Amino acid sequence: MAVLAVQHIRRMRGGAQGQLMLGADGHIYVVKFQNNPQHMRVLANELLASRLAAAAGLTAPEAELVEVTSWLVENTPELEIDMGRTRVRCQAGLQFGSRFVGGLMPGQVVDYLPEEQLSEVKNLDEFAGILALDKWTGNANGRQAVFARKQRERRYRAVFIDYGYCFHAGDWTFEDNPLRGVYYRNDVYRGITGWESFEPWLTRLETMAEDTVWAAANEVPPEWYGGDLSEMEALVEKLLARRSRIRELIEGFGRSDREPFPKWGEEGKNVESGWKDARWGSSIVGRVN
Repeated sequence: MAVLAVQHIRRMRGGAQGQLMLGADGHIYVVKFQNNPQHMRVLANELLASRLAAAAGLTAPEAELVEVTSWLVENTPELEIDMGRTRVRCQAGLQFGSRFVGGLMPGQVVDYLPEEQLSEVKNLDEFAGILALDKWTGNANGRQAVFARKQRERRYRAVFIDYGYCFHAGDWTFEDNPLRGVYYRNDVYRGITGWESFEPWLTRLETMAEDTVWAAANEVPPEWYGGDLSEMEALVEKLLARRSRIRELIEGFGRSDREPFPKWGEEGKNVESGWKDARWGSSIVGRVN
C-alpha cells in the first residue's frame, strides 16, 4: 500500500526537483513526481533499481509509493515544478518516495567527506557492490551517495541514493560507457584487489533469481511508464540477459584512463602499469602506488 503524504517540508536540490514530505507513517521522504522535468520513467527506474539494490544487500534508502492528494497539492504553493519559462503544479497521485537518510537531525548526514574520513567509512567496500549494480542497470549518471552516522558515532556509513538514470533515464536502453555509473572519487575503489573485493554483491547480482527481478518490476505502477506492459517486459528481459556481462562492464571501467583499481592483482609488488590484456585473470594486474 502507498504511504499517504500529509505535509510538505521543503524542496530538494536536483534535476528531478524532488520535494521533502512527511508521510502518514511518520517517516520523511524525498518525493519525485510523475511530471518531473527529467522523465516520468525516472520514478519507475528509482523503484526498480532500489528493489534490486535491496535484494543484493546494498545500503540504499527504503523506497515506497507515496500518494499525494489533489487537496495537498492545491493547498501547498511550494508544490510546483520549474519548467524553465513556466511553472506547473506538481501532479497529484502516486509518486516515488525515498526515505530521507538520517531524518532532519543536522550534521548527521553529509554528501562529502575529506579523504581521511572517507577511508574510515564503515562500508567503504560496498562501493564495489554498487558499481556492479550500476553497470548492470546501465546507470547513465554518476553514482550518488551520502554519508550518515548516528548521534555519538564517529564513523559514517555510505548510503547509495538516486537511481533515476538507471536504464538510461527515460530511454530504457543500455548505452554502456566505462565512465558512467561510477563515483567521482577514485578513493572509494582504492582497496579493490580483485574479483573477491566485489563479493558478495557481484555473485548475488549474477545469480539473482528471475522471479526476484520480475517481482520488483511488478511493483512499479504502470502509469509511471505509460501503461505499456510490453515495454516493461522488454526491459526486464534485457536486464536478465545482462547479468552475464557485469564483469565485462566492470573491466571496461578498470581499463579506463581513471585507473580506478591501483591494487588489482599482486598487492604490495611493483607491477607494470595498465592492464596486460582484455581478459582479467591471475595475469591481470594494475599499477600499485
